[in-house]
Amino acid sequence: MDKVSGRLTVFFEEPFWIGVFERISEGKLSVCKVTFGAEPKEYEIYDFILKNYYRLRFSPAVATAVKEAGCNPKRVQREVRKQVQNTGIGTKSQQALKLQQEQLKTERKAVSREQREAEKQRQFELKQQKKKEKHRGR
Repeated sequence: MDKVSGRLTVFFEEPFWIGVFERISEGKLSVCKVTFGAEPKEYEIYDFILKNYYRLRFSPAVATAVKEAGCNPKRVQREVRKQVQNTGIGTKSQQALKLQQEQLKTERKAVSREQREAEKQRQFELKQQKKKEKHRGR
């Protein structure tokens, strides 16, 4: 059975509060970025996770090294303090977010291209129809 771990990092990035969900499964890291707006309270974050976690769109998975968690409580406390002081997100997370952004960009381009082609085709059909109507009366 594979171990799945997740982490949420909330930080202030002018002018909004940002949450970064990191999910590690099968040695692969996938990330999702959420904008909260005003500073969220702990209960608001917990409520958001309960209601919206399954609707989050995670980035494509990126290979990462999985470390086993240490059981020494002082070390764990030190690591937590270091993470709290550390502003921003890890480089792997940034790469995963960038990958997701590029993927969404290509999807958006494809959809807009299809819409543009459909509109061109519709205009062409309209011109052809008008041409036929002009010749109908002779």
